[in-house]
Amino acid sequence: MSDTLLGIRDMVVMRSDQTVLQVDALDIHDGEVLAVIGPNGAGKSTLLLVLARLLYPHAGQVIFRGSPVVEENELTYRRRIALVLQEPLLMHQSVFDNVASGLRFRGLPRTEVRQRVEEWLKRLDIYQLRNRPAQRLSGGEAQRASLARAFVLQPELLLLDEPFSALDAPTRTRLLQDLHSLLSQTNITTVFITHDLDEALLLGDRVAVLLGGVLRQVGRPQEVFTAPSDGEVAAFVGVETVISGKVSAAQNGQVIVEADGMHLEAVGDVPIGTQVLFCLRPEDITLSISDRVIQSSARNHLSGRIQRITPSGPLVRVVVDCGLPVVALITRGSANEMKLAEGQTISATFKATAVHLIPR
Repeated sequence: MSDTLLGIRDMVVMRSDQTVLQVDALDIHDGEVLAVIGPNGAGKSTLLLVLARLLYPHAGQVIFRGSPVVEENELTYRRRIALVLQEPLLMHQSVFDNVASGLRFRGLPRTEVRQRVEEWLKRLDIYQLRNRPAQRLSGGEAQRASLARAFVLQPELLLLDEPFSALDAPTRTRLLQDLHSLLSQTNITTVFITHDLDEALLLGDRVAVLLGGVLRQVGRPQEVFTAPSDGEVAAFVGVETVISGKVSAAQNGQVIVEADGMHLEAVGDVPIGTQVLFCLRPEDITLSISDRVIQSSARNHLSGRIQRITPSGPLVRVVVDCGLPVVALITRGSANEMKLAEGQTISATFKATAVHLIPR
């Protein structure tokens, strides 16, 4: 990554004498997309409002290109950022006039305004709607206009607050793909707020996890999703099998974790006697009918009964009682082929390398 564009230091936001956001330190790098994830009420939108200078923290600093943002340079900072909210909040004017409004406010020549607006109307595939009143747009069209209004400003920092949460699935998918392409092409530094893990994986160069108003982990998506920092982060990012255990043996980077009388193998450098959380993502578990166990390099083999089978989009979520709960995600085809049913005996296997250990 290149130099830091935006930094946050010792930030605290309070409401009614309660701390709703605490970020000790966060750096956002020039040209990256930082996806900020967390459940509803985690403080994500509060963070974005602070970065947009629409909300002022009780303590702490926002640092832009090495200089704290203060009252004296606030207007200059605001002119270098653009904000897109969940609701487009378009004016009762044509699409063209809405997209042009920021440029006109800044006093750009009429020729340049037209050129830049038409370029972004085309890039967001709404040029044909340029003369349509904003109130006659669909939700997806309105959000495209809102994005065009932001991109046309050529901001150094783009702030996006769950811009697709109100859209239907097909519209959301198309707009996400288009936004992903535009961010790659423009290299605009972006903070993208979402509670949707798929959106974070698609758009984020890095992911920041907010839980209970506290920044809990920041890292590459693969790192955060497969190696969460604690049990709460693990639960939020979809690590559904979390087992409490104790390291009973360790040698050459391989450990044995004892949990409820079972001995499970994992990869890690954890001392003997350490209490750990044994974390496993559902897509890393393979299921097979007990009398036809698939030969593989997986070191862990558990047997149990299926407690629950739940469709999950194109996949099937299977909860297996192996003396401890194990959750697997498999394809519908695999589930149908094995004729899975609740109460059925099944084998669950997974590799030692798929396990993430969190010392407690």
